[in-house]
Amino acid sequence: MTIASKTPKRPGWLLALAGLATVLALPAAAQELKTWRHGIVEAKSDAGFVFMAANGGYAAKQGLKLEMVQFKGDALALRALLAGELDSYEGSPGGPMIAASRGGDVKILGCYWPILTYGIFAKSGIASPKELRGKSFAISAPGALPDLLARAVLEQNDIPASEVKFAVMGSDTDRYKSLAAGVVDAAAASTEFVPYAAQANLKLLVHANEAVPNYLRFCLYTGSKTLAQRGDEVARFLAAEIAGLQFALANRDKVIALAHQITDTKPDDPRAAHVYDEVKKYSAITPELPIPMDKLNWMQALLVKTGNLAKPFDLTTMVESSAREKALALAGK
Repeated sequence: MTIASKTPKRPGWLLALAGLATVLALPAAAQELKTWRHGIVEAKSDAGFVFMAANGGYAAKQGLKLEMVQFKGDALALRALLAGELDSYEGSPGGPMIAASRGGDVKILGCYWPILTYGIFAKSGIASPKELRGKSFAISAPGALPDLLARAVLEQNDIPASEVKFAVMGSDTDRYKSLAAGVVDAAAASTEFVPYAAQANLKLLVHANEAVPNYLRFCLYTGSKTLAQRGDEVARFLAAEIAGLQFALANRDKVIALAHQITDTKPDDPRAAHVYDEVKKYSAITPELPIPMDKLNWMQALLVKTGNLAKPFDLTTMVESSAREKALALAGK
């Protein structure tokens, strides 16, 4: 008779202890990372700054798995936030102000790109903004950055919006290509296209920082429900953004390399370098995520002028500063 050999049974508490030891042996990130979905405008040559918190490891250090969700425009990202499909997003304050004035649940957490590195490009034959009257103009969705910038420049030059033929197009690249192909006469787009403008017989007609210095480019937003349910993670997300931007401003080559990686462009493409140098020239990025109420009030006044808002409202109702204060502490600021 053959006697089967048996492995002695371990007491239940010993098995549980062994299982706990296995869990503890796993990397902390594998145990603790919580998914955070953040909406952005379609990645372009500023991606080295925009993606640094996620790709530079700063979100992971704060216990977050930062998923970057791309949209053709920030108006679409705002809709996704309001629909509960995102935890946060970044974009110009125009759309969020309009939404908040109508009861939409959107809160401003901080503004990391308070100076607008953006512009109006036009055919080389257009000598000044005053010559935009009667021309075709590529913009984006109502209330989004390209739309409001275009209307602000027209208003400054006493040109009624009714005397311009607007063409709504999705992304900066779409608008620039349309202009280069001769489909439209002017377009609102990122100044990343400056290195290519002359060879396409185009020009930067208006630099936004000179025309509308109070216009904010990127602020960060979330909803009150997310703040209530995931307040600690909101602060950690902001801390990751702060650390990532601080690193980016001190590491030109790495920012440019990351932009090329994200946008799948060749190392000799000049746009990422142009964006970086322009950011430094204008001190366009502020890692501490300020909430500049003077600029927000100016933008609200612009929305009233352009007819996007019927009347002003109390902007402090959509400002959330406590998460930023916690983030600054987490980031050692």
